[in-house]
Parts: sequence; structure tokens; C-alpha cells
Amino acid sequence: MQHKSEILSFESLLIGFSSGRWKKVILPPLNGHAIKGELIAVVGQNGVGKSTLLRTISGLQKPIGGKILLNSKILSGYSRNELAQNIGYISTEQVKVSNMTVNDLVSLGRFPHTNWIGKLTPEDIAIITDSIKKAGMTDFVSRNISELSDGERQRAMVARVLAQDTDLLIMDEPTAFLDIKSKYEIIHLLHELSRERGKTVIFSTHDLNVAMSESDKIWLILENLFFEGAPEDLILEGAFDKLFSNSLVKFNNKDGNFTFRTLISGKVKVNGQGNMRIWTEKAINRAGFSVSGQYSDIEIDVFSYAGKNIWKVTARNTSKEFYKLYDLVNWLVSSR
Repeated sequence: MQHKSEILSFESLLIGFSSGRWKKVILPPLNGHAIKGELIAVVGQNGVGKSTLLRTISGLQKPIGGKILLNSKILSGYSRNELAQNIGYISTEQVKVSNMTVNDLVSLGRFPHTNWIGKLTPEDIAIITDSIKKAGMTDFVSRNISELSDGERQRAMVARVLAQDTDLLIMDEPTAFLDIKSKYEIIHLLHELSRERGKTVIFSTHDLNVAMSESDKIWLILENLFFEGAPEDLILEGAFDKLFSNSLVKFNNKDGNFTFRTLISGKVKVNGQGNMRIWTEKAINRAGFSVSGQYSDIEIDVFSYAGKNIWKVTARNTSKEFYKLYDLVNWLVSSR
């Protein structure tokens, strides 16, 4: 079925590797689509095929079967230059070049749009400058790529794909190597590109919290399954339960959080309200205790008095007060 403003779709897509008559299909047939202005996160374990899928729908790797449509046209029907005018792509591979500045690298993004001699127009130069600014690389514009840190180099690659100015951007781990501040700046930029400029952005990520809270849609890849839908759809379908079914990580389908599976050492009743109660329960769960709404051997009253946070514990006919959750948790662990 043709979706409104659909920019990309794939049907019965088989991805993998081939050489001559030898073929290796790594996933079952995949069906998915992307619409204009959509932010899509691609999620899955290492080695499951996320990068192969992104390279295939970018036209960099041939599919083994099925079809891919870009703007209702078979992807294989595009020339290399036409693909570069329609799809911007960032890989996880490190750029290793000598004597190339950040400005030189970002300028490469404009070449699909230049004439046969590759001369940059004032408009091209303005786009390059704006892309460098948006990626936070203005102070590095004259630096050689070889002199950049991994995170700085990744930002330069983001600037290059921004300068390419395509309607579809496909990014394989665009926040890899970035510190937490830079990571969220890039995610904010991807939001801006999709919301304000109508770009369709497809990016793979290992940060499940970002995928759950920021993307319009998730493509979740498992070894034998492929899920497509809003994060909330995947929660209701139990998709994330399947992702973590055999691991030490537990997905809570009530609040969308991921936690380590722990052995329950006991039950604790918590009395109180607001943020203090919420974070107290989280700390208690992390320590291996479950929170009970009924009577328990250990009962904790949480409240504030004279500007201090207080946790009053009643256990086995004894009473103690704590002023830090750290101390409370340590006491609970030692009392097992």
C-alpha cells in the first residue's frame, strides 16, 4: 500500500552477502517504509544486520532479493550521481585521509550538486558554512581530519551529510564516539532536520532510551523477526521483551525503562509521595528489593523536614533515620 508522502519502502527485501553464485541471506524477508519528515531509529544487537540493511537501502550494497523503492522508483534505476542527490549516508567506518581539512571534507557533500568542473557557487559555500555550524565544528574548520578526535571526526561527517542536503539521510551510529552532551546535540539536530526541514532521517543506535523517547518510528531487528512501528506500538506488541528474553536485561513495559535482572532479596513497604518516593523505590529495586504496598518486615517513611530529606526505617521493632539514599541502600544490603 502506498503511504502518504512515502519516500522509501522495501518489500520482501533479502539482505546479506553474495559473490558469484554464493549467497548468504542474514535475515528473513523484510517489509518497511519511511515517510517524509520522519525520524526512524534502527535498533538491534551487534551483528544482527543493522549496517547491512542501511547500506542496502542506501544503494551501496545490492539486495539479494525483493525490491526497494525510492520516491516510487526502483532504487537500482538510479545512477550513482542521482543517488547522491537523493540519499545522504554516514557509515561507522573511520575516515583516514591526509592533508584534508574539515572544510574540504564538508565541501565534498556539495559535489553531487555542482557542474561538471565541480566549482562551488556562493550558495554552495553558504550551505557548507551553515552545515559546519549546525554540527558544532566552526572552530575546527581549518583543522586536518587526521588531527581530530573520534568524536570531532564524527561531527565532521555529520556536517558533510548535512551539506549534501538530501531529502533522505541514512546514518549508521551517528552518535558513536560522542560524549553525552554532543550526543544529545546531534539528536536534537536530527529532530530539527525532520521537524523543521522535512528531512527523513534513518539512524541506527545502541541507545535504546534515545530510540524510545525521540524517534517517530523504530525498526527493531531480531535474528528471525523484524518489527516496525511507533515505540509505543512495539511496547504493546511485546517486541522489546523478545529483544531481552535471554539476557540479563529486563524491559519494563509499563514505564519503558531497561534494568538488570536481579535476585529479589526481600520486600519493603514505602510510605510517601512525589519524587522522593519515586527515586526511593528505584534505589530499593536496584538494591534487589521489591516494593510492596502491604505490610512488610521493613517499612520506610519518606518525607522532608526543615529542608532535609529524611528516610525513617522501621524494621524488627527498631527504628533508624537516614539522610541519604546511599546510606539507606547500604543498610538494606547489609541487613539481608
